Amino acid sequence: MTLRTERIRTLDQIRAFLDGNQPADFELTDRTSAYAFVRRTLVRFEYHGLGKPDKGLLRRFIEKVTGFSRAQTNRLIAQHRRTGNIRDHRRKPPANAFRRRYTPHDAALLAEVDEAFGQPSGPATKAILWRMFHVYGDVRFERLASISNGHIYNLRKTRQYRTGRLTFRKTRPTPVAIGVRRKPQPDGKPGYLRVDTVHLGDHGGKKGIYLINVVDEVTQFQHLGAVPRITQQFLVPRLEALLSAFPFAIHAFHADNGSEYVNRFVADLLNKLHVPAFTKSRPRHCNDNALVESKNGSVVRKWLGHIHVPHALVPQVNTFLHDHLCPLLNFHRPCLFPTEVVSASGRVKRRYPQEDVTTPYERFKTLLGAEDFLRPGVTLDQCAAATTHLAAAQAAQRARAQLFRAVGQARNSVA
Repeated sequence: MTLRTERIRTLDQIRAFLDGNQPADFELTDRTSAYAFVRRTLVRFEYHGLGKPDKGLLRRFIEKVTGFSRAQTNRLIAQHRRTGNIRDHRRKPPANAFRRRYTPHDAALLAEVDEAFGQPSGPATKAILWRMFHVYGDVRFERLASISNGHIYNLRKTRQYRTGRLTFRKTRPTPVAIGVRRKPQPDGKPGYLRVDTVHLGDHGGKKGIYLINVVDEVTQFQHLGAVPRITQQFLVPRLEALLSAFPFAIHAFHADNGSEYVNRFVADLLNKLHVPAFTKSRPRHCNDNALVESKNGSVVRKWLGHIHVPHALVPQVNTFLHDHLCPLLNFHRPCLFPTEVVSASGRVKRRYPQEDVTTPYERFKTLLGAEDFLRPGVTLDQCAAATTHLAAAQAAQRARAQLFRAVGQARNSVA
């Protein structure tokens, strides 16, 4: 900082300068010059002998000219009072630094050893370095042969070591050749199924049963099955029974990325049933399997909740699902079906008009050429006309109450 303040000689001139009436021409260049200006000002006005008001006036003058903060100015004044001088005490390397014993070449050599041996522990690395010099006579290891165990880890933190040792590779996802990662496109045809698993709950450290939920995207036909564990031993046979329960041919099977479905056992089952497409959800597309996940909440949790069901009651649960709940869902329980509407801004929105609220069976009947989609020998009219909506719902409620009583008795007997 080169300052030209020769015209400011008295405290009154400083006061006029701070009030904006006294002109002063100066320009800032560097911190060293600013420190020199502070020292000259303190000496010129004999700061340490002034009264408190005049000291405050001089401090404000220094702050305004140099741009230093109040705290920094106070530190400089305190340093001048102690030492009679003002120096820059910011951290700097020592004038006579200690000579480094281990060079960047030694760090690179240590990186070479760690790269070859897979970075062993400190004692093992120390033994290797010692033997490389004393046993094999490699003069490159002369300094490293006497390195301490702790200093090995110090060298591993240096820039020279990291440059020679580390190689960065992008994360490579494990390729899974089962299933195609895309959203199914049913084009208004039934037979495009979505599947998910629901765990009913644990009790006393024991796992409860799992429900397999399979839903058709177009008609919302739904079938549920229970298994004690989601292993291929239990899941594959139950999944085969659920797929066979749909009245129409299966054209696609879609799951999330869970390993209970994306495996060779399920893939072999789909090949056996002649299902042409096996798809799985895409990353960052949470709506790919949204239909079946919404059914998990609106159907499975609503009817069975989170109650723990012992594994021994899996046959009774499957009987309830097959004889009561699934017929109710497919023939007597209305569902909401979306209609896509394009807004003025071009955004696609879904609407659920009242006239489209109907059962999966009635929805299937509205499809063009619905009879052609049915499996050979399958008829649906008799199932729909066997009972009324209310009677089917009441029968399902009685069956559920009976199932819950059985679950309570089983849990009490175990307790």
